[in-house]
Amino acid sequence: MQSATTFEGIIAYPITPFDAAQQVNIPLFTSLTERLIQSGVHALAPLGSTGVLPYLNDAEKEAVITAALQQAAGRLPVLAGVSNLTTERTVYHAKFAEKAGAAAVMIIPMSYWKLTDDEIFQHYDTVARHISIPIMAYNNPATGGVDMSPALLKRLLQIPNVTMIKESTGDVQRMHYLRRELGADVAFYNGSNPLALAAFAAGAKGWCTAAPNLIPALNTQLYHAIRNSDLPKAQHLFYQQQPLLQFIVAKGLPRAIQAGLQLRGTDGGFLRSPLQPLDDKDMRELERLMEGLG
Repeated sequence: MQSATTFEGIIAYPITPFDAAQQVNIPLFTSLTERLIQSGVHALAPLGSTGVLPYLNDAEKEAVITAALQQAAGRLPVLAGVSNLTTERTVYHAKFAEKAGAAAVMIIPMSYWKLTDDEIFQHYDTVARHISIPIMAYNNPATGGVDMSPALLKRLLQIPNVTMIKESTGDVQRMHYLRRELGADVAFYNGSNPLALAAFAAGAKGWCTAAPNLIPALNTQLYHAIRNSDLPKAQHLFYQQQPLLQFIVAKGLPRAIQAGLQLRGTDGGFLRSPLQPLDDKDMRELERLMEGLG
């Protein structure tokens, strides 16, 4: 197993904004990406959860990845989401991301049909043989429809350039299993916002999250408190942000982040159907939570 990784700390998902005609708004995406960079995050993950990757066509995915890399301009690493239903399309997007300059790619197995462990392993292995940059294997059954067991995640690390695991089931015991079974050198990451503190305590090297679009200072301060072994400060920082983290997950990251940007006085663009904006009740609740954080 390889343990080298480019990523540590707060790995932020930029939102993919649309214009009023529901076309991807690349100039606005560039502006929002720069906003994240300036906020002090440690890496970018375009076409993560708020990137609404399944709602984009190939050209739009390529435009978003290209824009993120151009805006980052080497200032921080970029982890590109390249997942697709088929292996052939996943290979295509992974090769594009590597050629464009991404430091690594993130892949979640997506399926209409239930996949076997062997099928999932072959999917990752095939992609890995077509690129030389690292791969983050992403487990999130709530969005991908596939739940990769800890044993399968361990098996995937036998593939030479699958060097990172992102665990988003919300089960902190899986994180403890990964740390115990794989050792401290294997990089695993938290993708469940409400488990940020618990995941860092379990040994996660980073937190993949959309939250820095709204509360970047709290996110990065939590990470630094953990790095400094200041548990009381980390607890205080986490409990401050926990209600908002739970809200944005419960209401859906794209719509909640878009609404939060609006409340911050920042243009978050429009959503692409079938996603719809938060209703008035949820907007009031989000406003209350954000006001409580200053």
